[in-house]
Amino acid sequence: MNLDDLYRRVIMDHYKNPRNRGSFADDALKIELNNPTCGDRITLQLKVEDGVVKDARYSGEGCSISMSSASMMTEAVKGQTVAHALELADRFSSLMKGEAVDFDDYEDIEALSGVNKFPARIKCATLAWNALRKGIDVEEEHHQEH
Repeated sequence: MNLDDLYRRVIMDHYKNPRNRGSFADDALKIELNNPTCGDRITLQLKVEDGVVKDARYSGEGCSISMSSASMMTEAVKGQTVAHALELADRFSSLMKGEAVDFDDYEDIEALSGVNKFPARIKCATLAWNALRKGIDVEEEHHQEH
């Protein structure tokens, strides 16, 4: 099996067996983003306590790339500090630019590395990560107000 086949399998596994899909019943931080060019929509919910992403869930509709990226992102950031979660988002941006990036213990994300060859699909892959960045911004603003 070549690397592209392996990556395709990882992406389809996250698409068909999504991790952290769903929503919290309580008042978790909620971010809604969409990609009008292809119709992808995501609602990301984050539970951030003491500067740590305690939990993350997402819901929405979209292509296999956007939904599997959301699944991978929520897996990668759970239990991480907010600063590290933002660093992972920056690494993901670099990956989308074709740079070689290491995702520590969470190698599944590297399966999306081939997306950079298809510029129209980069927005699909980055949607969940942009929601994460926006959510952390909102959380930090809220925290500064109190």
